[in-house]
Amino acid sequence: MKALIQRVNRASVTVDNRVVGAIEEGMLIFLGVLDGDGEKEVEYLAQKVMEYRIFRDENGRMNKSLLDIKGEALVVSQFTLAADGKKGRRPSFDKAASPLVAKPLYEMFVEKLKVFVKTECGCFGAKMIVSIENDGPATFILDYKS
Repeated sequence: MKALIQRVNRASVTVDNRVVGAIEEGMLIFLGVLDGDGEKEVEYLAQKVMEYRIFRDENGRMNKSLLDIKGEALVVSQFTLAADGKKGRRPSFDKAASPLVAKPLYEMFVEKLKVFVKTECGCFGAKMIVSIENDGPATFILDYKS
């Protein structure tokens, strides 16, 4: 499981010209589910994301978490995080979990966050337009092994 997280002032997801999820200050989380992922990876990454200290404290240092600032989360499924570009000129997605496996794990991740912070999400598998006002910019990649 892999997450690309961005510290944002605001972000939203639109599907078919309709906003399906929107947040103010917090994290935009692009989530990729890999083949072999399960509940253990969801638990680990959800906790890591919520406690990851990327928000500024009173001294301007990245020392506060999403929980500390009572921020919001927007989770967007993104299987392309599983891309392998080592061979040729076209990415391979062989490491991505199948949609039948990935969707319930994505939904489980969203539910884990909802317990602690306001959480919105995109539509799994849909073509989405993501609007971002990145704060920093500050972008980080987390995975089960980090």
